[in-house]
Amino acid sequence: MVTTTATDPFLSGNFAPIPEEATIETLEVIGEIPTELAGMFLRNGPNPQFPPIGNYHWFDGDGMIHGVHIQDGKASYRNRYVQTKGYQTEKAAQKAIWTGIIEPPQMDIPEGPSKNTANTALVWHAGKFLATWEGGEPHALGLPELNTFGNYTFGDRLQSPMTAHPKVDPKTGEMFFFGYSFGPPYLHYSVVSAAGELLKTQPIALSVGVMMHDFAITEKYAVFMDLPLTFRPERMAQGQPAMAFEADSPSRFGILPRYGEASEIRWFESPACYAFHVLNAYEDGTEVVLIACRMEAFDLTGTGDPMKAIPFLYEWRFDLESGAVKEQQIAPYPCDFPQVNPAYLGYKMDYGYAARMSFSPLPLFDAVLKFDFRQGTGNTVVESYELGANCYCSETIFVPRPDATAEAEDDGWLLNYVHDESTNQSELLILSAQNLSGEAIARVLIPQRVPYGFHATWVNQDQILSTT
Repeated sequence: MVTTTATDPFLSGNFAPIPEEATIETLEVIGEIPTELAGMFLRNGPNPQFPPIGNYHWFDGDGMIHGVHIQDGKASYRNRYVQTKGYQTEKAAQKAIWTGIIEPPQMDIPEGPSKNTANTALVWHAGKFLATWEGGEPHALGLPELNTFGNYTFGDRLQSPMTAHPKVDPKTGEMFFFGYSFGPPYLHYSVVSAAGELLKTQPIALSVGVMMHDFAITEKYAVFMDLPLTFRPERMAQGQPAMAFEADSPSRFGILPRYGEASEIRWFESPACYAFHVLNAYEDGTEVVLIACRMEAFDLTGTGDPMKAIPFLYEWRFDLESGAVKEQQIAPYPCDFPQVNPAYLGYKMDYGYAARMSFSPLPLFDAVLKFDFRQGTGNTVVESYELGANCYCSETIFVPRPDATAEAEDDGWLLNYVHDESTNQSELLILSAQNLSGEAIARVLIPQRVPYGFHATWVNQDQILSTT
């Protein structure tokens, strides 16, 4: 949804930005935080520091990280802007300089036509904690202070923008990511060692630039989603949005051996759709299985049919021997922000998690969902934790219990930020992943409002101590 800044719902209510950067050492806890839960829950999201100019999109705001540090059953809170170069330039000018993604590019700005907001997601890998934004390089931050070190380019080896959703293999420790652009070859794919060295970047040619928000890995493959949300300069020359969904074009899924060359990629087609977020992917015999939140269509300007932009959990099966593609919806509820136990990322899993989307013109999420795939994805069992009237959350993260056994995939906790619009109270909610229908384990009350945002992560205490 995009409106003028005077009437924009993304600048009001709990979507509205907050100006304060706070540090609160002791938070009130209702219930009891498990003593073995030690680390930091962090979530990124848009928080424009000045009133935007032009038409504002929710994706446009400056990145702000909200973090709750937990140790010995106690919790503290802090929130900080990601101090990108664009943030610093606008702060010095005391006004917004850049417009957003819906407006035409500002070619006359010396720093460039777009601002890296670092506002989308977060990843910890090889001692680095990164705030990501798919149009440029990530930014490195300190933990637990959330101070910005600066943009991070893997020792000047980064050759493309970096997706907001890199994937870290839980067994090898490697990180994989891609970057898309609006000029040929349109896609690059990179491999980072477990020690943090960028080893390889592989260009992959597409026929047109596309908005490719997420991808997947399996034990042997990387899976790319070339979906028909395309960028065409000729549309912009005609006064139309350069980015548009092409409903008459197919969706294409590319499967590439993890360490392969671009010539080895295999493309599979299915009907037009869009998917922002992947739950997981894995190999099953001769098939690569992809599970993601699928929309029938998506329009950045918000002028399309809103019912087509409601995501549901879908499964695709790509047979590497026959070339066949099977696609089916596997859960009945609209949902997004899908997650798995990170120890199963890229491997077959029994469970998944997501936030249930309420039927509202705004992206509001009113329940936490757990998917049980043990009877097969075609017989997915869904449990829910209802947040209650006028209560909404952002992304839910699974945190494994430190001493959990391999047989107990769901032995852990689900954490997310919840806001009660009736009382204007924000909190960190801690649930048992094994007893989603039960009472919350703990509610950590936050005196400052936490606006709705995008993606979250958990960084354990050992990782915090090793962050540089």
